[in-house]
Amino acid sequence: MLGLSLIGLALMAVFAGNRRDSNPIYRLFALITRAPRRLAGSLLPGRERPVLAGVLCFVLLFLLWIGLALWRTALV
Repeated sequence: MLGLSLIGLALMAVFAGNRRDSNPIYRLFALITRAPRRLAGSLLPGRERPVLAGVLCFVLLFLLWIGLALWRTALV
C-alpha cells in the first residue's frame, strides 16, 4: 500500500504540476507517505531533499519487500 501511495504521489506531482498542493488526492497521498519519507530523509546527509527522500523511501521499501519474500521462500 505504501509503495503504491509513493507511486501515486509521484504521478500526481507530474500531472498536477504547481497546483498539486490544492489537489485532495495529492494531499491524501502526501499524508499517507509523510512519516516514511521523513524517516528516509533523515538518512540523507545535508539539507532536506523531498524528491530524493521519496525515491530513497521507495527503494528501501522495495528492498525490504524483496528481502522478506526471499526469507519466506527460504523458510518453506
